[in-house]
Amino acid sequence: MGKATGFLEVERQNIPNRPPLERIKDWFEIHAHRDDSAVSRQASRCMDCGTPYCHTGILLNGMSSGCPINNLIPEFNDLVYRNRWREAYERLRKTNNFPEFTGRVCPAPCEGSCVLGYIEPPVTIKDIECSIIDRAWEEGWITPNPPKFRTGKKVAIVGSGPAGLACADQLNQAGHHVVVFERADRIGGLLMYGIPNMKLDKRLIVERRIQLMRDEGVEFHTGVFIGKDKFWTPDRLRNEFDAIVLCCGATKARDLPIEGCDANGIYLAMDFLTANTKHLLDTNFDPSPPPINAKGKDVIVIGGGDTGTDCVGTSIRQGCKSVIQLEILPKPPPHRLPNNPWPEWPKVYKLDYGQEEAAALQGSDPRNYLVQTKRFLKDANGNLTGLEVCNIEWVKDNQGRMTPKEIEGTTRTLPCQLALLALGFLGPEQEIIQQFGLETDARSNVKAEHGKFTTNIPGIFAAGDMRRGQSLVVWAINEGRGAARECDRYLMGSTRLP
Repeated sequence: MGKATGFLEVERQNIPNRPPLERIKDWFEIHAHRDDSAVSRQASRCMDCGTPYCHTGILLNGMSSGCPINNLIPEFNDLVYRNRWREAYERLRKTNNFPEFTGRVCPAPCEGSCVLGYIEPPVTIKDIECSIIDRAWEEGWITPNPPKFRTGKKVAIVGSGPAGLACADQLNQAGHHVVVFERADRIGGLLMYGIPNMKLDKRLIVERRIQLMRDEGVEFHTGVFIGKDKFWTPDRLRNEFDAIVLCCGATKARDLPIEGCDANGIYLAMDFLTANTKHLLDTNFDPSPPPINAKGKDVIVIGGGDTGTDCVGTSIRQGCKSVIQLEILPKPPPHRLPNNPWPEWPKVYKLDYGQEEAAALQGSDPRNYLVQTKRFLKDANGNLTGLEVCNIEWVKDNQGRMTPKEIEGTTRTLPCQLALLALGFLGPEQEIIQQFGLETDARSNVKAEHGKFTTNIPGIFAAGDMRRGQSLVVWAINEGRGAARECDRYLMGSTRLP
């Protein structure tokens, strides 16, 4: 398994990103060019551990531990160390339809459960995965491979995010005629419009994969909003297709209904990110201002997750005057606490790309922890001018639940002309669910058991965030693959899909 003493001889070293003050001047990917020999040395750190937790793909205390799609990580690490890159790619493609996506945007729960990570910094699994798939594209190992036989069965997939694309890819490989419907003007869902270009290049990375799927026989329709489209109605889908898989995501964003929330200049984070990426693609990266523009403004991002980070990075590239990020939770510790043991996901302080850029530009991490927004302030014309905020502490209420409590004397006003709400998502939009007559769970998600993905309507399946709630891209791929397997079983009586 790799080099037996590699973890003793080689220190962890990630593939570097481009310098922050350089990359904020453009919308190209932040990643620097890889050095294959350096990647091989990093792969040598993989231990010959008796039980490799990195590919377990389980939930511990509600958090991902190990790879949800069960990538054969020790195997491809060993092959990369031995400079057998093509074989490493063959291992990777067995479990992951889109390593070029996960290798860029996945938070790498595999690294959080790496056995080496118990005593040393873990193996750079995410970098190695991305390096394998990038080299595969560069070397021409990836070419269209349409199925040799067709079953005559037709499957409609609603939604072209990671779950929908993974499901489509698998069902197409099984020989079914797959048609994917997407309400936006471009295929990709979250991958196209929810993740900024500097994190995941749309033309070089996303559209390349979609074109490969087209060449292999998958049919795509954009601008079709199932549930509102007069031509493609739920009834028509039922009549024309042998099965339907719903992968519409959890797109109902959490709002902040406090005083002043009607001010001009307050936007949901996903609306801001979508408008920016669409503008870049529509104008061929023209420097003209996008519809929602941060240039010259004091920007406040409310919410500390990945989407909030993307808002920070996007605001900086648009030329904001300043940017800060408000987080209602406490600052994470620098190391694991006793109540967060390995192999759980490590809840520790990290400086993501957006915060790194803000720190390089402004001198410090833009995140303000344990801060709650009390009200939005606006001028006589209804334009946002600032936020009134306060510090909070978390205390137990009468039922033992942790709730935020304002700390007296900490109320203050922050200047702001653009506020971006990155507060997470409440679940899927309900129109299409109601029109199909599907049952939902207590959280408004489509009711379908993981592993089976079947709804209360025979022949209709649900997968991804629409079924499980807001989650990771890698979990969406897991769900899309699983739904494809069960859909194939429904259509054919048995399945060979993993």
